[in-house]
Amino acid sequence: MHKKGKYLTTKEPLELLHMDLMGPMQTESLGGKRYIFVCVDDFSRFTWTYFLREKSKTFDKFKMLCTKLQNEMKSNIRSIKRIRSDHGREFENASFESFCDSLGISHEFSAPRTPQQNGVVVRKNRVLQEMARVMLLSNNVPRNLWAEAINTACYIGNRVFLRPGSRNTSYELWKGRKPNVSYFHTFGSKCYILNDRDQLGKFDAKSDEGIFIGYALNSKAYRVFNLKTRTVMESSNVVIDDTRLKSNNHEEEDVLEDDSPLERVVVTPNVGTSNEVTQPITRVPNLDSNEPAPWVRRLHNKEDVIRDVNEGVRNRRQIANLISFTCYTSQIEPKKVDEALNDEFWVLAMQEELNQFERNEVWTLVPRPKTTNVIGTKWIFRNKSDEDGNIVRNKARLVAQGYSQIEGIDFEETFAPVARLESIRLLLSISCVHKFKLHQMDVKSAFLNGFLQEEVFVEQPKGFVDAHHPNHVYRLKKALYGLKQAPRAWYERLTQFLVDNDYTRGSVDKTLFIKRDNDELFIAQIYVDDIVFGSTNNTKVQQFVDVMSHEFEMSLVGELSYFLGLQIRQLDNGIFITQAKYAKNLVKKFGLENAKHCDTPMSTTLKLSKDASGKSVEQTLYRGMIGSLLYLTASRPDIFFSVGMCARYQADPKESHLSSVKRIIRYVNGTSNYGIWYSFDTNASLVGFSDADWAGNCDDRKSTSGGCFFLGNNLVSWFCKKQNSISLSTAEAEYIAAGSGCTQLLWMKQMLVDYGFNQGTLTLFCDNMSAINISKNPVQHSRTKHIDIRHHFIRELVENKCIVLEHVGTNDQLADLFTKPLDATRFKTLSRSIGVCLVE
Repeated sequence: MHKKGKYLTTKEPLELLHMDLMGPMQTESLGGKRYIFVCVDDFSRFTWTYFLREKSKTFDKFKMLCTKLQNEMKSNIRSIKRIRSDHGREFENASFESFCDSLGISHEFSAPRTPQQNGVVVRKNRVLQEMARVMLLSNNVPRNLWAEAINTACYIGNRVFLRPGSRNTSYELWKGRKPNVSYFHTFGSKCYILNDRDQLGKFDAKSDEGIFIGYALNSKAYRVFNLKTRTVMESSNVVIDDTRLKSNNHEEEDVLEDDSPLERVVVTPNVGTSNEVTQPITRVPNLDSNEPAPWVRRLHNKEDVIRDVNEGVRNRRQIANLISFTCYTSQIEPKKVDEALNDEFWVLAMQEELNQFERNEVWTLVPRPKTTNVIGTKWIFRNKSDEDGNIVRNKARLVAQGYSQIEGIDFEETFAPVARLESIRLLLSISCVHKFKLHQMDVKSAFLNGFLQEEVFVEQPKGFVDAHHPNHVYRLKKALYGLKQAPRAWYERLTQFLVDNDYTRGSVDKTLFIKRDNDELFIAQIYVDDIVFGSTNNTKVQQFVDVMSHEFEMSLVGELSYFLGLQIRQLDNGIFITQAKYAKNLVKKFGLENAKHCDTPMSTTLKLSKDASGKSVEQTLYRGMIGSLLYLTASRPDIFFSVGMCARYQADPKESHLSSVKRIIRYVNGTSNYGIWYSFDTNASLVGFSDADWAGNCDDRKSTSGGCFFLGNNLVSWFCKKQNSISLSTAEAEYIAAGSGCTQLLWMKQMLVDYGFNQGTLTLFCDNMSAINISKNPVQHSRTKHIDIRHHFIRELVENKCIVLEHVGTNDQLADLFTKPLDATRFKTLSRSIGVCLVE
């Protein structure tokens, strides 16, 4: 029998803090945390909770808590005197000891296997767990929101529980004032969040549906789980409906009378497989492993059931629960298969992938061959995001380890074309000319539709090995991601299907498919398994969707909004292409979000060179910055020249080069929402601008060629490239740059023929009369005879009236933006002229 202890053993706050660590939890929180650091003030019983990924982060959180508490109690001149914990290595280590010694804090430890000596926090752990369990289960809130439940339980407990031995709440003892609880709501209640972020149409919903999960600690706001974006957010503009709670009762709301006998339907996790015929894998996520298999009524004759009658039949409540389950996604990408197998969301994603295999009849389970190469398999886990960067789907991909394939035995041809970014921008510009909407669709597990010509065997996937035939392997009938020949097999399958349905493949771009019917035009651009399409007749669009959906399993069918990392906004008067989300993440990635903004991406006073005497910087960091910025240039031609200049020094970057790259990022930080504007007020005329910066490279005195190309008023393509040889004059440099511009114009001209636009003589604007005269005059003289003959093909184009070079004034030379650094006024003028702007 225990001796009754005194309630008040301390006389003031911070005299003694009790600490403990709970975890690891079986399910990761939405933020990927598995541990809870709990700290309780002995005097007031006020509690703090912090969520950790690893035990090793405990000390960092304790330091942060100490700083916070010292600041809160500074006016009372109080400080932490003692802390008490168990002997866990997260508490008993050199860092803790050194820190406590420096602040004069006495660190007490409970005896081994004697948790009652630190009973205050142990009891608090149990209270928090019990409260969180009730909050999660009472409203069927997903388990990965357990951290929000714990946090809310702590928040409420501090304000409503009376401290033992006192008539005051913990909040009142700690803060010195009574808490306000008038704004409290029921955890898990349905709520509506005002959408004050997106550009809403006149008839779009003004709010997103969500789940109430707690209270913000640092502002007067509620914490809610947004069902649209699948993220936790804080907002004060929330309407919470406490009356509409999710029922945990599994009985049907509608009592259905039927005289037919009850059948027990049991969902089994594994299905046996024969040697030749693979049975469907029917593993279904277990919503509650503690519940018995449900009883259901069969209300229809088997002949009237439009599905496999051998599959489990679910009642409406079960279906609702399953839909509720799949509405949520894991925010963490597992690094290992074992991690994924412990996460119900990723298990569901893995099962969906294997179900795709069965539906597409990808493989057959057979005995392991004795002489044939068997290729390994591997799981790849990725979170799929929308144009705002919100995670909308967990994608598990089973891939073959194609590096072990042997050429000539396991594969022959491997090449498959993909659309160029210029092709995508040209398609967008064409849609502006015709003023029609573009749509997009995604072929689910596209490579699984490609037929293999070779005999290929792969290992069974980890975590899903057939229990009856663990040593068997799969013989592939169709391609698998990771195989060398998979892209080509899919491309050939898709191409043949579209050609058979009267779609014509482009003569230049083999990823372009067109169908014409009198004056009606349909266009589809293929990028592996992503398809962008549109038509002057909406009926043609629906026909294409129907044709594709009949042959392949499709997803993400809708208006084009996000493609290859480009955020595409189709408005009433044009199209805005931006990478705003990516730009902001880029700035944050390299820690420059708080740095001062720049008006231009490159200084006009600094000439970059190899800087042999400069201090070297880390190559990995520098190359990472360059690579990230190069991807951003898909919608930001205003930084193309600057990034290209800095990219020349990746082999041995110096501090001066790193400073220049950081300047570009600071410029991006101030213009992150900028993009390219494509106006409907345009035509199909193709024009180009070319320019050169003579001897601009300080290291080898080579010149830089630059150019930009427009379809009507819309910028479609641009280039910036250091010339291969040293030019002896500005005329020579401009002449070589014009040659590069001509090649791009010819390619775009041929592309436009497929779209139905036959261009006449093309115009290339150049600001150097000498270069123009050289193109017209075939006579060789001392200033031109040394120019490489390959640059003189421009003369033939001019003679055949394919291209004409016209003079443009220096102030109107738009290609200046791609050849040299410019002052702020000139830079902004040219940027606006080529369509770089901000569209609200």
